[in-house]
Amino acid sequence: MPGRGALCLGLVLHVLLGCGSVQQPGSCPAPCECSEPAKTVKCVNRNLTAVPPDLPPYVRNLFITGNRLARLPAGAFPAQRLPDLSALNLSGNHLRAVEAGALAALPALRQLDLSGNPLVSLSPQAFGEGGSPLEELALRGALRDHGVLLSLGAMLQSGALRNLSRLELADNGLLLLPAGTFAALLALRQLDLGDSSLVGLRNASFQAPGQLQSLNLSDNSLGVLRNGTLAQLRGGPPALRRVGLGRNAWLCDCGVEDLVAWLKEGDQAEGKEALTCAYPDKVLGKALLKINGSDLNCSVPVDLPSQLQTSYVFLGIVLALIGAIFLLVLYLNRKGIKKWMHNIRDACRDHMEGYHYRYEINADPRLTNLSSNSDV
Repeated sequence: MPGRGALCLGLVLHVLLGCGSVQQPGSCPAPCECSEPAKTVKCVNRNLTAVPPDLPPYVRNLFITGNRLARLPAGAFPAQRLPDLSALNLSGNHLRAVEAGALAALPALRQLDLSGNPLVSLSPQAFGEGGSPLEELALRGALRDHGVLLSLGAMLQSGALRNLSRLELADNGLLLLPAGTFAALLALRQLDLGDSSLVGLRNASFQAPGQLQSLNLSDNSLGVLRNGTLAQLRGGPPALRRVGLGRNAWLCDCGVEDLVAWLKEGDQAEGKEALTCAYPDKVLGKALLKINGSDLNCSVPVDLPSQLQTSYVFLGIVLALIGAIFLLVLYLNRKGIKKWMHNIRDACRDHMEGYHYRYEINADPRLTNLSSNSDV
């Protein structure tokens, strides 16, 4: 019958469609785009709130960007399901927290991009207890919270990312770096600290990364590089060839002399000819390489303790000389002085004898009357 045949055909189509809708292992998640030949999966601008749990195991390059993940919990990526994942881009996802163990199940991970996420929590154990083989980490614009910066410093110092060769921390309000932040990054080759509002490098150490080749410090608020930092750049990593210092507000006072000397003696600073003074007004816009002593009007610094010590020594010499002259005069006039002393002694003796005689007369009434009669 025609009606029964049409019903059977509909049932067959329904079964086929139903079977086709069942996702097979290794297939592409519905909101994503996959390319097995390129080993790439893209889940871009899909308003995802969690990492898709059914990612194909062949993926090497995974882009989950422009979504609303908010947090990356422990086990966010299926354990042992992504053995070949080497590049992971999680930028621009409104991520606020990366919890402990969130990235622990990725044994082949080499590149990670967390840029553009307003992180307020970053666990130092995000990569697990055993660390990670990660080689490149990008955190551009993701460290606006000071607590996250401290957590990152603890993570780096713990050695969890000891294989890191490229670290991008640009576009962050860092101001100052935690002490010893890069001390454990012995394989670091490229460090980007540009546009991070840095006002000083007091706590930064660039000697430990012995392989460091490129250091970007441009677009910050640096006014001067102190002798300690310049000493690190002079005698630091032998491979260091590029140091970006452009677009900083250089203060051209007496403290800039060492920086100018370093710029002139080497070629590590990129575009050093374009570095100019921002303060004071009299040298505004003048190239640092053209600054000289007359522009700075620096006087020789006064070392007060040394000056006082010199004064005391000179005073002692003068007093010793006066004493020697006095003794010499006494020696040369010893006979006259002796005669003078004898005269004084005789005069004192005569005076004392007269005083004694008068005392005896006044004390004896008979002598007093005798003296009076004799006067009459």
